[in-house]
Amino acid sequence: MSSAKVDMKVVLLGSSYTGKSCLVNRFVNETFDEKIQETVGAAFSAKTIDIGNEQQMVLGVWDTAGQERFESMSKMYYRKSNAAILCYDVTQKESFDKLKFWAKQLNENEPSCRIYVTATKVDLLEVGQKRAVTLETVEDYAETIEASIFETSAKKNFNVNELFLKIAKDFNKINKINKIHKNENENMKKKKTKKLNLNEEKRKKHCCK
Repeated sequence: MSSAKVDMKVVLLGSSYTGKSCLVNRFVNETFDEKIQETVGAAFSAKTIDIGNEQQMVLGVWDTAGQERFESMSKMYYRKSNAAILCYDVTQKESFDKLKFWAKQLNENEPSCRIYVTATKVDLLEVGQKRAVTLETVEDYAETIEASIFETSAKKNFNVNELFLKIAKDFNKINKINKIHKNENENMKKKKTKKLNLNEEKRKKHCCK
């Protein structure tokens, strides 16, 4: 486990064999291994990325197990996540259907967590395998849960870095907006306090006449 200070927490959720671990391995280690060991429970890794304007961000990434026997444990891993990558195998409809389960779990338990619906193994489409779910269907569903969508291939290194960069930039943008709102609220409170103090001073002067 990395000792780096993490700026944001990202969790990967989805069925077994949807390529979650390969996606993380490609992003963090810039490698691909078809025989990567299946995740048991969850695995943590961290990586620093450049998000532009000489800014960097450390992403803490939790890769969770997809087996049903670990589902009850997953809540402890996606707790307080800032972003969730919901993975489905582009050639397996069952994995897309299962993705809806995780979206529901996040909506109920971590409603502020941003969701990124992510198709994996799109390289399989190049060798003749068919889409299990149309892109239009995915887009329509993503709209209902206000999620971004990505299509990726860890094997071909397609759209992997772009996915994580988008997640980091979205989080950074939200943070900036929240800080602006916080400063505005603090300024309003200061103005109200100042006004109350002035009114109090006026009352005191009037009483002393």
